[in-house]
Amino acid sequence: MNIYLFNDKDSSARFGIGTYLNELTQALQCEDVHVHIVHLHAIRPAFEIETDRQNALTFPVENWYIPEVRNQNTFNGPLYKVELYFKNVIYLLRLHIRDTKDLVFHLNYNHCVELAKGLKEVFDCKIITTVHFMKWAFELQGNLQKLHAIKSKPANQQNPFEKLLCTTDEYEGLLYKEADRVIALSHNMKNLLCSEYHIEPEKITVIPNGLFDAYKTIVKHQIMPAKLSQKAALRCKWRLSADESAILFAGHFLPVKGLVFLVRAFHTVLEKIPDCRLIIAGNGQYDAYIREAKGVCAKITFTGLLDRKELFELYQLADVGVIPSLYETFGYVAIEMMMHELPIVATATSGLNEVVDETCGLKVPVIESHDRIEIDTGLLAEKIIYMIKHPDEAMKMGSNGRKRFLKKYSLEIFQNNMLNFYNSITD
Repeated sequence: MNIYLFNDKDSSARFGIGTYLNELTQALQCEDVHVHIVHLHAIRPAFEIETDRQNALTFPVENWYIPEVRNQNTFNGPLYKVELYFKNVIYLLRLHIRDTKDLVFHLNYNHCVELAKGLKEVFDCKIITTVHFMKWAFELQGNLQKLHAIKSKPANQQNPFEKLLCTTDEYEGLLYKEADRVIALSHNMKNLLCSEYHIEPEKITVIPNGLFDAYKTIVKHQIMPAKLSQKAALRCKWRLSADESAILFAGHFLPVKGLVFLVRAFHTVLEKIPDCRLIIAGNGQYDAYIREAKGVCAKITFTGLLDRKELFELYQLADVGVIPSLYETFGYVAIEMMMHELPIVATATSGLNEVVDETCGLKVPVIESHDRIEIDTGLLAEKIIYMIKHPDEAMKMGSNGRKRFLKKYSLEIFQNNMLNFYNSITD
């Protein structure tokens, strides 16, 4: 089987596609599968093919880098330039693909229906797309009511932003229809694809993401006192006192991540538990959150962007992880926290609501109206306070989260699901 996984530099980091491709590449390490990653809009002077023989891969992966033809090969530029770029992509693939047996093109970027059409015309292949995000959900923080209101407006009454949103939404829908199969990361997403884009249910397969179990390499075979001493050592390294409760947020500073509501809730948490600290791990525009932190900023630590080792240390030393997202297609941070036995307070929204269940976390609803979407910060603070003041329950939830990760979101489960899926479409 020859699988070509498509990546795009503009979406890879923001929507977890880079992590997805890394984990999927590891999951596809078997004799009968040849993996190639096609990097669209690559920052390279010319087309290149490189073989990755590192990262402990048993079967080397080819990376194909296809640079921009000219500037503005995105939906912010003229449509004809988008189509021109994809024609060049197809030309290069046609020129360099030698083995066409069981050919699968797996798209991970929504705005490429013309690419999907062109590939079908040139190759005997299967077109797969995984829905990692939807433009409207990202821009409107998942507010479906607001999307419906915008789409119901006559075109001459839409502002430029609304017109662009409707155009990209239409093209995303065309891609889902053009693909032979669609992978949804949650049942919530499958239902949305059926109701909003009228995709046939039998065309959609729900396959949750999975992660390599990094936690076992850190605490495997250790007994509880050793784990506690390790936690104390990590707290010392990160300059946290033994009695200070640590609340952790991890993610990009995007409005859809709901961080502003967590910072507001933290004011209330401090009134009840003065000896606690909010650790915010991630990067982006800080200004809005610093303004919200006025009066409590000495109790908040902004770490900046961390590597995986540093982030995983924070998962181990924290008392509670908080995921206040307004919308999540899936939620990698949630399964990373569950992997590390960290109890969670999360929003009951979209795909995240399926990942975090009541056994491993406390949840707060997202409040949606026609013009806004928000979280009750008082309720969010209440859940965080409860978790900190009931350490035995929190520890049990952390343990349940670890069990849930192993049962549903480990790399082994993901590997089995993906290989079964690929085999089912090429048989």
